[in-house]
Amino acid sequence: MRVLRVVLLLLALVFCVWSLASQWDDTVRAFEQMSWYTLLGAFALGFGGLVAWMLGWREFLIGLGSRLPIVAAYRIAFVSGLGKYVPGMVWVLVSQVEMAHEYKVPRTRSFSATVLAIATSTASGLAVAAITLPLTSPEARDRYWWLFLLAPVLLAGLHPKIVTWGLNLALRIVRRPPLEHPVSVASTLRAVLWTVAGWLLFGGHLWLLSAAAGGSGAGLPFLATGAYALAFVAGLLVFLAPGGLGAREAVMVLVLSPVLPAGAPIVVALASRVLLTAADLIGAGTAFALRRHARKDLPDGNEPPRTELSPSTQTTGPRPTKEQA
Repeated sequence: MRVLRVVLLLLALVFCVWSLASQWDDTVRAFEQMSWYTLLGAFALGFGGLVAWMLGWREFLIGLGSRLPIVAAYRIAFVSGLGKYVPGMVWVLVSQVEMAHEYKVPRTRSFSATVLAIATSTASGLAVAAITLPLTSPEARDRYWWLFLLAPVLLAGLHPKIVTWGLNLALRIVRRPPLEHPVSVASTLRAVLWTVAGWLLFGGHLWLLSAAAGGSGAGLPFLATGAYALAFVAGLLVFLAPGGLGAREAVMVLVLSPVLPAGAPIVVALASRVLLTAADLIGAGTAFALRRHARKDLPDGNEPPRTELSPSTQTTGPRPTKEQA
């Protein structure tokens, strides 16, 4: 697994560099149209969104019985998060499960927490788009009215009973034991709140870029938030593209075109892509720097109790009787 992790990390870095280099000239022109403080603010908000999602994933782990220190959760989330740049979302799941196991988190728990985090980000992202986009303009309301109908259905699907049933079904399919206990309502609510906070931070990130590119109006923050949420979910569905490359930008351009000057939506989409890729890389770099500190913070009690006898109580043969002694 150590060799596989190194290979996946190198592949992720190669795809990261390729996604940046393939649009470098257009990106440079996009950055030239924006001030450094706009780019810095958008980067900070995007990085904050990633941290909020990490905390949401950690809440699911806590709800399942494994309390990771924040530094350890940060390291696992940001290093494994580079796996989304390798075609196929499975690499994020595999690396997150294996890295969490180093911190005594049973694989079933980390698998369940990661699946829950992905499902929550997808459902809440569509719900955020369903709430924000119809509020921005009559054109957006006419185009995205069907999302508004999906919002209550998606949010209801995050109820712990439904989530527990779905996870146990998935675990049965892969021949793994079921969850030791369902995720509590409180843990689910905290995780959803962190995830929604992440969406709002990402929306603020896109709003700053859109305003700098010529967008205006009271509805722009709502439109930017809905545009990013819808674009990110579209990128998740196109899982063979590294980091949703192409699909995310296409949806952003489609949603932002009615409110931005001609040519500005692609500028915003490219700037967003580069800034968030930089946030992923810087997050992974700081996670590597914190590796030693994270190792010192190993939690106790995350591993389920073992049934084997300890070495001191094991015997190599039958115990002698009193007469034999």
